[in-house]
Amino acid sequence: MAKALIIVDMQNDFVTGSLGTKEAQEMLPRLVAKVEKVFTEKSSDIIFTQDTHRENYLDTQEGKNLPVVHCIKNTPGWEIVPELQKFIPAAKDVVEKKTFGATRLPALLKPYEEVEFVGVCTDICVVSNAILLKSFYPEQLVSVDASCCAGVNPESHEKALDVMQMCQCKIYNR
Repeated sequence: MAKALIIVDMQNDFVTGSLGTKEAQEMLPRLVAKVEKVFTEKSSDIIFTQDTHRENYLDTQEGKNLPVVHCIKNTPGWEIVPELQKFIPAAKDVVEKKTFGATRLPALLKPYEEVEFVGVCTDICVVSNAILLKSFYPEQLVSVDASCCAGVNPESHEKALDVMQMCQCKIYNR
């Protein structure tokens, strides 16, 4: 079965930077272990998404609603966390996205029978991309490893998992 592991926005700004959380920092070792296993076993193609903004971020609709400068292209905060850097050369793709959902993902993921999501933020970008994919391909198995995701806070993380489950995404390790 063709599988893909989507690592959503595991960038410095979301882990230790301007929008970092202790939940993301605590989840990171579990995620690294999972990616190491997938990489070693070659059980899934690895695809990263990368939140990507420009210097005018605060002038955008997102920037006006979330006025915290983050993930400005080619800055240290935009980079994938050091713990996952070694997997980038083997990744099938690194998809830059200018907002919550990566509009390139559905076409890229069409051939897969199963797509699993991990990363941050559960309640913004993970949920956006999981629902986006499920909307395009309702028969595709979309799963989320809850133990390898972190939200803005624990409550909104749980709410996002509930939403994805209601939309027929498989949630496990909750």
